[in-house]
Amino acid sequence: MFRSMAITAGLVCCTTLSMNAQRSDAYTEGPKPVSIIVRAESKGGAPTLQPSDLKLEFNGKTVPVSSLQALSVGNKPGVRTEVALLIDDGLRSNFGIQLHEVESFVKNTVSPTTAVGVGYMRNGGVNFPQGFSTEAEQELKAIRLPISMAGVDGSPYFCLQDLVKKWPVHPGVARVVLMITSGIDRYNGSVSPMNQDSPYVAQAITDAQRAGVPVYSIYYGRREVNGNLASFSGQSYLSQTAEGTGGESLNGGTINPVSLEPYFRKFDSELRESYLVTFQTGSTKLQRVKVSSNTKGVKLRAQQLAGAAGAR
Repeated sequence: MFRSMAITAGLVCCTTLSMNAQRSDAYTEGPKPVSIIVRAESKGGAPTLQPSDLKLEFNGKTVPVSSLQALSVGNKPGVRTEVALLIDDGLRSNFGIQLHEVESFVKNTVSPTTAVGVGYMRNGGVNFPQGFSTEAEQELKAIRLPISMAGVDGSPYFCLQDLVKKWPVHPGVARVVLMITSGIDRYNGSVSPMNQDSPYVAQAITDAQRAGVPVYSIYYGRREVNGNLASFSGQSYLSQTAEGTGGESLNGGTINPVSLEPYFRKFDSELRESYLVTFQTGSTKLQRVKVSSNTKGVKLRAQQLAGAAGAR
C-alpha cells in the first residue's frame, strides 16, 4: 500500500513538474518587449503613422503598441538601423560587373544612424570583413568578387540562421537582411516542385521571426546551377522566407538581372516606408501577429509570427 502511494505521489510530482516546465517554456516571468518591422504601403506615398493609427493583434488578442519609430536609411532620419547585405560566395564570377552597383548601394544607404555590413555566405556561416559600419569608405573595403567555387555556398538558409543567432540585439535598433543568392537549398535534395518543403528553410524563417528580422532577397544564379527547375526551387524558397518574415523577394525569372540598381532602389524605398513597432508580451512561444491600420488607404506588411526572446 505504501509503495502504491509512493508511486502515485511520484507520478503526481512528475506531472506537476512537467506542466510547470511547459508553462516556463511558453511564458517569461513578466512582460518583455517584442520589436517587429512593419512596412506601410499607400498609393499616396509613404504615410506618416502614429501608434494610435495601428491595431496590433497577438495570438488573436489586441495588444497596445508601446512605440512606433520610422527606420533610418540614407538621408532619411529615424531609429538606428542595421542592414546586413549578404552575398552568396558561390555566385557566378560574372557578378563582378555588378560590384560598382553594390558600392553605390553602400554609399547611398549608410548614414550616422544607418549601419551596413557586407557579408559573404559560405559553408553555413557569414563572414563580415569589415563588420557593420556607418562609414561608407570602411565598408567599401569589404566588397570583392565571390569565390565562385562549387560547394562553397551549401545552403543560404544555414547562413541566415547563423547570422540571426549571432547578431547582437540592441533595444530600439532595427535589423534588416538583404540576400543576393540563388536561394537553392542543396541539403533538401531534389529541386522538383514536389519537394519544396525544406526543414532548413522553415527553421531559418522561425529564427528570423524570433529575431524580428525581415529578409529581402535578389535572385542571382550561382556558378554550378543551370535549369529552370533549380531556378524555380530557389525562388520558391526565397519567396517563402520573405513572406514569413515580412520582407520581399525583389525579382524573378530564370535569367540573372542585368542590373541590381532597380532592386536596390526598391529595397531603399521599402525601408523608407518601414517602422520599428514594439509591444509587450509574456509569451516566448511564437504566435500569430497581425498589424492593420486605422488610416484609410494604408496597408501594412509584417512578419507572420512573433514572440518574446527566451524559448526556441
